Amino acid sequence: MNRYQDIIGRVNYWLFLAVAFLLPFPQLPIRYACVAWVAAWILEGRWLRRPLPLKQNKTAIPFILFGLWYGWQALSYFWCADTHAWGSLMERYLTFALILPIGIWGVNEHYNLREAGKVLVIGCVTAIPAYMLWLGVLYNHPEMGSELHLAEPLKMYDSWWEYLAENISLFKHRLFLCSVELFGAIMAIQLWHKQKWPLLVVLPVMLSTIPLTASRQSILTVMAMLAVGIICMLPHAYRWWAGTGIILLASLVGGGMLMLHPRMQKFEINEITEMRHLSGEHEARLNIWVLALENPEDYLAHGIGAGQSTNYLVEKYQRLGFNYYASKRFNTHNNYIEVLLETGIPGLLLFLLAWMSVPLFATGAGRRTAWLFCTLYGFNMFTDVMFGRFCGIALWAVGMLFILLQSNAKRKQQPSGNA
Repeated sequence: MNRYQDIIGRVNYWLFLAVAFLLPFPQLPIRYACVAWVAAWILEGRWLRRPLPLKQNKTAIPFILFGLWYGWQALSYFWCADTHAWGSLMERYLTFALILPIGIWGVNEHYNLREAGKVLVIGCVTAIPAYMLWLGVLYNHPEMGSELHLAEPLKMYDSWWEYLAENISLFKHRLFLCSVELFGAIMAIQLWHKQKWPLLVVLPVMLSTIPLTASRQSILTVMAMLAVGIICMLPHAYRWWAGTGIILLASLVGGGMLMLHPRMQKFEINEITEMRHLSGEHEARLNIWVLALENPEDYLAHGIGAGQSTNYLVEKYQRLGFNYYASKRFNTHNNYIEVLLETGIPGLLLFLLAWMSVPLFATGAGRRTAWLFCTLYGFNMFTDVMFGRFCGIALWAVGMLFILLQSNAKRKQQPSGNA
């Protein structure tokens, strides 16, 4: 039996390394790798043992809260209008339930934090030239694009840079790619903070994703992460005042960079001041947010049900004649608004509580990673649905496990086997 568990345990760890490496690549292989990883964990049989009590295993609490949030969404089946849409969302979000036992029972002794971090960084560094090479080939041989059967055709531009920025999302959405690269940068800094030369090699490659993909949100997110990272390094006595100044400075710099961004040149400040006046000329997200929130009586108590928000919005688009929005079936482009629409105030509070618990119950190096990880997701969720694609859920799962491993790094091996 021990021989069996050792073999399955090694396979389980190798599959986790595969998931970590594949995170910056298109989401289909990530999905299969995640399924194999969770299956191997189940076959290992750790869940047959008695887990540590929560007093000794507080890092399991965020996993439990995310699991409860998933359960509240499952309960919304009883009042949702479209059960098929509910089922599709619950299937995609199943990871929140499957990762719950991993958070409670932990992982085996084969998991090596430094090795896993290096594999993640290697994947991040490898992905950038791979995308550049692939899109470079397509740019010079556009006839190959017609053979890919993509949901949307490749857009042609005179500049290769514009071509890459506008088409990379057909293979990996720009915000999700930048999110993985930023998390990889977090791990790289922790791995090599005492050896500067590896950082001088890998950080420029990973951070180049932001200008290459022309991601606007990532500019604000990286500035916020930089501010939080500096605050985490300050002595406790100076964090409040110095932190306030750092946040203000980061906001000014990030906002200035964003206003100079090429994709912001058509944006005018009155689109915010007059956002209540719906118009096809406004930034699409502003219109979507106003439409989503205009009838609070529809969703505040318990939400309209998991997976229902897109159908809810499409009906509003059609009523107002926003046919382009309806044809594209635009979602809320805001994770907080989507959670509020679909699960009401109870679901949103549970969702926020789950996120706040991540840094609260992390310890050691895991707490610093938790603050940066939550900042990464917290800011990105303002302009997109980070859990709207499986690659966003996979990054959440890997990030949560890295935080778990870091928090439990100094814990002695218990009879229950938690790592």
